Amino acid sequence: MNQHYTDTVAALGVALLADIPVVLWGAPGQGKSSVVEALGEGAGFHVETVIASLHEPTDFAGIPAIDPVNGTARRLPPDWARRVVDLGADGVPSIVFYDEISTTPPATQAALLRPILTGWVGDLSLPAGTRSVAAANPPDVAADGWDLAPPLANRFLHLHWSLPADVVRDGFTVGWPRVVVPRASEQVLRDHVVEAKALVAAFLNVRPELVTRVPASSEDAGRAFPTPRSWEMAARLYAAAKATGGNATVTALLLSGAVGPAAAGEFTEFLRRLDLPDPEALLADPESYVVPTSRGDKVFATAAAVFAAMSRETTGDRWLACGTILAKIAEAGLADMAFLYARRWAQKDVRPPGVQPTSAHMTALAPILREIGLLTQGSGRPV
Repeated sequence: MNQHYTDTVAALGVALLADIPVVLWGAPGQGKSSVVEALGEGAGFHVETVIASLHEPTDFAGIPAIDPVNGTARRLPPDWARRVVDLGADGVPSIVFYDEISTTPPATQAALLRPILTGWVGDLSLPAGTRSVAAANPPDVAADGWDLAPPLANRFLHLHWSLPADVVRDGFTVGWPRVVVPRASEQVLRDHVVEAKALVAAFLNVRPELVTRVPASSEDAGRAFPTPRSWEMAARLYAAAKATGGNATVTALLLSGAVGPAAAGEFTEFLRRLDLPDPEALLADPESYVVPTSRGDKVFATAAAVFAAMSRETTGDRWLACGTILAKIAEAGLADMAFLYARRWAQKDVRPPGVQPTSAHMTALAPILREIGLLTQGSGRPV
């Protein structure tokens, strides 16, 4: 089977795991609706298809009506939203598939922001876990096509979709491929997100001009571009890909679809050059860590990786080893980076019962330990 198609399908599955809205870009007749239906069937989701081009703004913002009981105005949801809520009450999650969004006028696109961003349709809240997938044809091939408005475009992961000849051949003969959503525990995902956000923060610290870069042309502004919002999406997608064993191509598709090819390429190269030490090796032998004081970005990312690894499996020895790494960073003159993670490291819900920081920890991390009440003021003794 065509590898690019396989990787794109995998990227779509990772995005749904990470709960990131996705828009599939492609020419008409490329099976976008079919793959979403197959994905829902394989993952146990109800798929609620909403042809966006046939709806008015009020169908997403809610239809204004007067409540006869108290005389106040309400916004009534459409029937498709009620179906999603009713199914959710029965334990069936939904994917809301917004088809043909590139043929919706700007007013309707603006109304779509609320259900996609907050999960509210009129005065009705969609169940937690409801996923959003959209399909769009490029404006030059869509009937009455529009570019996506930047506020809407910036809330989506953008994936290019096409059906290669071999996939069509197999689909007509032996059946269409099964689409699955990968699995990972909530705790594993959270730990990977902590690490991924630290990597993004370290990158943006050295490339601050890429925090926000809105394209000049309306066409490019209707696709992926970097903003704080889309960088957060990129971090969650990167974390989900790592947690589920996504390959390098899948990860590249996710990053590029979140912040655009240029920013994603620079971030990927930054990660390649970062060459972080293995956090498990550092937890096994924390005294071996030599702080590279000239590479603040590397130190920041290392602290995040060590803390995330310790959080995945917290024992007394691993907690103490993490503290030793943070103490070394503080002693090397990078206390702000050490304190950022030490504040969480020293909390009671993270610290194993009966384990106390060492004297070296108390010396190097004293301000944080006093702040949270683990070290008495003017004393070198733990509380």
